[in-house]
Amino acid sequence: MSSGGTTPVLPTVLAVLGKDLLIEIRTREIVTTAGFFAALVTIMASVAFWGGETTTKVIGPGAIWLPVSFASVLALSRTWQREREERALTGLLVAPVSRAAIFGGKAAGVFLFVLAIEAVVVPLVGLMFHVELPEVLPRLLPVLLLGTVGIASTGTLFGAMTVRTRARDLVLASVLFPLLSPTLVTGVSATREIFAGYGWAEIRPHLLLLGVFDVVSLAGGLTLFGALVDD
Repeated sequence: MSSGGTTPVLPTVLAVLGKDLLIEIRTREIVTTAGFFAALVTIMASVAFWGGETTTKVIGPGAIWLPVSFASVLALSRTWQREREERALTGLLVAPVSRAAIFGGKAAGVFLFVLAIEAVVVPLVGLMFHVELPEVLPRLLPVLLLGTVGIASTGTLFGAMTVRTRARDLVLASVLFPLLSPTLVTGVSATREIFAGYGWAEIRPHLLLLGVFDVVSLAGGLTLFGALVDD
C-alpha cells in the first residue's frame, strides 16, 4: 500500500529492475564483461592448480566463488555507474518512491547479473576440474542462490555508498570483500563438502548460516540504504 503520495513498493521494485534489465539487454556490457573476466579467472585457476582428483575437491570450490566475487565487483561498479550518468540516481531519489523499493530493485538486478555470471563459471569448473555436475547440482544450486542473495544485497548497499567517490572501484572492493567474507567462506566450505560427496545433512548447517547472513544483509540494506543515498 502507498502512503503520503509514495508509489507502492512492488511496482517500484519491478520498475527499477526492469530499467536495469532493459539497459543490459540493449548493451550487454555487464554480463559480457564480468562473465568473460570470471571465465578467464576460472581457466587460469584450472591451469595453475590442476593436480588430479584430490585437487578438484580442494580447488574447485574456490574456482567457483573467487571469480564470481571478483566479477560481482565489476557488475556492481557498472550498475551504479549507470545511475551516476545523466544524474539518473538524482532522478530516482526525487521521485515519490521509497528508498527501500529502490534498494530492492537494484539488488534484484544485481542478483540476476551474478546468476548469469555463475551460469558461465559453474559449467566451466565442471569441465576444467572434471566435476560431475548432474550429481552435485541439486545440492549446489541452493548454496549458489543463498550466496548470491548475500552478494547482491551487501554489494548494492555499499555500491550506493561508493557511487559518488572517484576511486569507487577500489573503495568498493576494499569495503565489500571483508563484509562478504562470511558468505564467501561459508559458500566455499559448503561447495567443498558437496564436491567431496557429502549429502544434505552435512550441508544443511551451511545453508542455515547463509540464510542468516542473507537476512542480516537484506535487513541492513533496507534500513540503511536511504541514509546512505541521501547524504
